[in-house]
Amino acid sequence: MPSMFFAFLDDLAMIMDEVAVMTKVAGKKTAGLLGDDLAVNAEKASGFEASRELPVLWSITKGSFLNKVIILPLAFLLESLAPWAIEPVLILGGVYLAFEGVEKVVHIWRPHPKGHKPTERPDERTRIRSAVLVDFILSVEIVIIALGSVVEAAPLVQMVTVSIIALLATVGVYGLVALIVRMDDLGMTLTRREGAFAKRLGSALIAGLPWVIRLLSVVGTVALFLVSGGIFHHHIPALHHAFESWPGLAVDVMLSSIVGGFTLLLVLLAKRVKGNLG
Repeated sequence: MPSMFFAFLDDLAMIMDEVAVMTKVAGKKTAGLLGDDLAVNAEKASGFEASRELPVLWSITKGSFLNKVIILPLAFLLESLAPWAIEPVLILGGVYLAFEGVEKVVHIWRPHPKGHKPTERPDERTRIRSAVLVDFILSVEIVIIALGSVVEAAPLVQMVTVSIIALLATVGVYGLVALIVRMDDLGMTLTRREGAFAKRLGSALIAGLPWVIRLLSVVGTVALFLVSGGIFHHHIPALHHAFESWPGLAVDVMLSSIVGGFTLLLVLLAKRVKGNLG
């Protein structure tokens, strides 16, 4: 009996060692996407009154956890039963991200319609739903990329590794987002302390928050183009071979712009047809 127990501990140690190695490999492959996830979600969680920022962020975080609970079992199931279905799901997610990116650019350049006030308080429910949906798409790619990087490992190692990456993605990304959106509170605390350095640092944090939010808004939009374009570029063999000699970033932006623009036109056309029928 003791020998069986120690053998179990030995096997468990070997599995955890393999999980640690695989997690490091998967973490490197998903690091860029996690950065995009941070930029997109920081932009989605900003722009609210100070008293509502953390509640909104918590709602998005809970939605992100629920996304992982849904995605992980489905990803493992698809990998074992229908691995061919993973690529189409990933590409459909890329179409949505491309549409989201193009729509944001159009709203920047297109004048606001009459009666719309640019300074009005953003609709929390709409923004939360949008953020959770974008998180779902990004989470699908994070899980699939992580799963693809450990595909040769044992099934148990795959499940533990990918689950760890998914958990780190949610905790890490939304923890950093919370720190970013509360920069001004930290700045206010520092300005009340004694010492010239603390006061200057606090003032710099308060003054810098609007610039950080604007920067993250731009980075988040660019991330949507790069992530969606990367999906088309690397997961559609015909496109990958057609633009093999082209600069990768240029191809990603071009593909996402074309797909997103076409999707936006279809959505606008569907809305117009629905309005005429109504």
